[in-house]
This record gives sequence, C-alpha cells and structure tokens, in this order.
Amino acid sequence: MRALHSLYYLFAKVCFLILLSSLVYACRPGNQASEKTANTASSEEFFTPDPKVVEEKPINTLEIGDTAPDFRLPGVDGQYHELSDYQDKEVLVINFTCNHCPTAQAYEQRFIDLAEEYSEQGVQFIAISPNSPIAVLPEELGYTDLNDDFESMKIRAEEMDYNFPYLYDGDEHRFSTAYGPTATPHIFVFDEDRKLTYQGRIDASEKPGTGQAEDAIHAIEKTLQGEALAADRATTPAFGCSIKWAWKNEYTLKVNEEWKEKPVDLSMISLEELEKVLENDSDQLRLVNFWATWCGPCIVEYPEFIEIQRMYGNRDFEFVSVSLDNPESADKALKFLQKKYSATTNYLVNTDDKYAIIDVVKNDWDGSLPLTLLIEPGGKVYHKVPGTIDPLALKKTIVDHPMIGRYY
Repeated sequence: MRALHSLYYLFAKVCFLILLSSLVYACRPGNQASEKTANTASSEEFFTPDPKVVEEKPINTLEIGDTAPDFRLPGVDGQYHELSDYQDKEVLVINFTCNHCPTAQAYEQRFIDLAEEYSEQGVQFIAISPNSPIAVLPEELGYTDLNDDFESMKIRAEEMDYNFPYLYDGDEHRFSTAYGPTATPHIFVFDEDRKLTYQGRIDASEKPGTGQAEDAIHAIEKTLQGEALAADRATTPAFGCSIKWAWKNEYTLKVNEEWKEKPVDLSMISLEELEKVLENDSDQLRLVNFWATWCGPCIVEYPEFIEIQRMYGNRDFEFVSVSLDNPESADKALKFLQKKYSATTNYLVNTDDKYAIIDVVKNDWDGSLPLTLLIEPGGKVYHKVPGTIDPLALKKTIVDHPMIGRYY
C-alpha cells in the first residue's frame, strides 16, 4: 500500500513539473507563437465597424505649410494607429485610397514600391481608406472583387502584402475630412515638423507600368533634404474615384430602390434554346447559374448572383439564371425570382426530363444543384463551380478575366 502511495506521489510530481515547465515556456518573451495567438485574439476584438450616415459638411483640402491633423484609427493589423506613433520619422506620407477604385488599384504597386525603397530612409508610409461602405453601390464595384468595408480591407492588404499600415475611417470620416482628400488615391507628404510639403497625385500616368511615382519621389526627396518644392510642383491634381462620404447615402438608397422596382420575368425555353444559351454567341462573358426552388443551397446563395450582376452588368458581362423546377412550378419559381429582385435574364427549361438537360449541359455535370458556369463568347467554359459558390472567389475570377479586368 505504501508503495502504491509512493507511486501516486511520484506521478503527481512529474505532472506538476510538466505543467510548470509549460507555463514558464508560454510566458517567455521569446515565445512568438504565444504572442501571435494573443495578438490575433485581441485584433478580432479591438474594433467593430459601424458605418453611419453623417451630416454633410464642407471639405477643405490642406494647404502647403499646414500641420498634419491628429488621428487615431483602427488598422487591418488589429491595432490602433495615431499620428504620434510616427513622431521619430523624418517624413510622413499618407495615401488616401481604397479597395474598389480602379485608379487606386492602378497605383497600388507603386505605393508599395515607394515604401520598400524609402522606409529605411526615415520615411513612414500610411494608407487610409476614407470611404463609407454604405455609400458604395454594387454598380460602383465593376472593377474590383472587394467593397470598402473593414473586413475587405484586411483581405486586400494580405493579398497585396502591404508593407505599411492600412487604416479605416469609414464609420464617420472623423479624421479624413480634416485632411480633405478629393479622390482615391490622393497623397499628402509632411516634413519632420509635420508641415505639409506636397499634396496630389503619385504620378501623372495612371496605367500600371507607365509611371514610376515621379511626383511622389520628387516630393519625398525634397522633403528629406529639407527643401521646399516649387509652387507648381507642391500641389498637383489628384485624379481618381470620388470619396464615398456617408452623406451621399441618399443617392445609394435611391438607386437600390430603383433596382427593386425593375420588372422580373421568367421565360420558358426548350432544350435546343438552352444549348444556344450555353454556346454564348454574344460578345459578353456569361455567368449561368442552374438552380431550383427545392434546392436549399441554391436559395441561400442566389442573392449573391444579383449583386454580381449589379457589379459587372455595365461591362462585358451578363448573368443568366436557369431554373430546373418542373414546368408546372413556373409560378413558384417566378415568385422566388421576384422576391429576390432578379431583374436579369431568367429561364426555366420546359421539360421534366432532367437527364436530357444533363446531356445538353455536359461539362462532367452529375446533375446535382446548384451548378454555375462562367462561359466565354463561343461557348468555352472558363470557370465551373459545382455546388455552392464562394462569392469572393467568383468575383475575383470574373474581374481578373481578360475581358473584364481591374483597370480602364
């Protein structure tokens, strides 16, 4: 019995030592895994976006010699950033930009390259998105896969490997209005005393690869040297997308209501006509979704297709829905489409023979729904999604297709 007690004591002591060792390791400053876990948890909790409609106010752009207004903004890194955080830097460059604007995207890599070249020379680069997500319509997202909400900013920063803080000011524009950007992108360069030395464009050539950030480089170099820029080079026009201030929400609501008022129709088509739809003899990229009212995943994902149509419908793109409900359920299918404001091209195949439909669709389709095909002119299936779509992945596939593209 005594031997058994001794064994229990030894076992308990070993367990205690193991636990103590784990706790000591977890608390060591060099334990990067623990720090990363802690930082991740705090970043998820530190800020909850809450974009609001705000009262309109005049916007005055800073003038040369003005002092940089203070700010405290959440970043995609899960931390708040303040102007004072960078007081040890000789030069501060703030770029008012966003996710959705094609011009902002066109200059994106140039800003990354600037940060790569000058960050070790005492220059701090910061990007701020001033746009309110509630002031951006789907129709304004025709050159992107992302809106300007905070979560989308995280995605864009990670995809492009941003080497600078990316901050969000889309709730009430508390700080962006103090700087007065007129477009995205619009950069502001400040000296060591945080006096404005330059504001305007990054360079004069929008298309990627045609400009080398000449205006920004000139401003940074002059500011590092403590020299004033010539008057004709200290201020330049900032070409790009207008800032989406939240007091423009009235227009957003109006356009959304207009979309809801558009007529929704459902046309019966034969197998031969379905074959023509898939041949795509148009000059547009065609997204075809096969669905049915009895298909749960189809019903859940369907609104995503309406948003996609609104995003890319003004370009060389069209969305077509094809219902595989039985012909006698046409009224039920139409009612669903009307409820979802499907003001697009909507078909229902006029046959009960689902296997005949499978033979027409082909593309190794096993007959399960939903099915989504992205079809190029001439009938080539560029992208196929059996089952539920990933909306972001599908948008990215569409906008990166050569017929669409992110730039003008």
